[in-house]
Amino acid sequence: MTGQRTHTIDRGVAEGRELRRLLETGPFADALRAAIRARGLGLDRIRYRLRGRGCSVSLATLSHWQSGRCRPERPESLLVLKNLEEVLGVPPESLSRLLGPPRGRAARCTVPGEGLVMPRGRDT
Repeated sequence: MTGQRTHTIDRGVAEGRELRRLLETGPFADALRAAIRARGLGLDRIRYRLRGRGCSVSLATLSHWQSGRCRPERPESLLVLKNLEEVLGVPPESLSRLLGPPRGRAARCTVPGEGLVMPRGRDT
C-alpha cells in the first residue's frame, strides 16, 4: 500500500467513528452533515433520491437542516427525515431521535417563500 492510500483509509475510519459518535450524541445538524459527508452525495443528488421516494424537499431546506439554521418539525418534514435516513444509510431514527422535543414556533425555520414539502408535480 502507498502512503496516500493508507492515509485515505485512516481518514475514512476516523470519519466513520465520528459519524457513529455524532449519531449517538448529536447535535442533529452535525450528525446530519457527517452522514451526508460519509455517504458522499451532494444535496442535489440526495434531493433526487428523496423525490424518487415520493418526498419533495428544497435544496435550501436540506442545507438549513445540516447547518443548524432550522430543523425538521412538521409531520411532512419528519417523513422526509425518515426517508433521508434510509438514503444516507444510517440506522432508522438515528437522526430523528436527535431532534428532541419540538421547539417553540418562533424557533422554527421561516424562510420566506420556501415550502418544505410540496405535492408531487408542483416542484419547480
